[in-house]
Amino acid sequence: MAAMRLLANMNISPETVNVLQEKGLDIIRVSQILPATSSDAEILELARRQNRVLVTQDLDFSALLALGGFDSPSLITVRMTVSDPEAVTEKLLKLLPEIQDVLSKGCAISVDDYSFRIRWLPIR
Repeated sequence: MAAMRLLANMNISPETVNVLQEKGLDIIRVSQILPATSSDAEILELARRQNRVLVTQDLDFSALLALGGFDSPSLITVRMTVSDPEAVTEKLLKLLPEIQDVLSKGCAISVDDYSFRIRWLPIR
């Protein structure tokens, strides 16, 4: 299987992205490629074109995937009560190895403080 490629939305801290890169993960931030004024649809299209899993704290992306009937890109939505970069980084480092295989098959994963939920794409 190919290595997982991630795209961090603007609401994912550069600190988190830097730590994940230092750990050897292929992750870039939206701001490295698109202007800050880019729409959510443009961000989804970028993730799809580059075969990247979108990592975000924005709930709109799940709705866009569902309304569009899309089967990609896979999505990780972080819905933790604490959103400081250290907590998000720690959660992602623990979770990513566990969910890598399902992400490669097309899904939307919602992550909270204690668990995660997988919804297969397309969302019906």
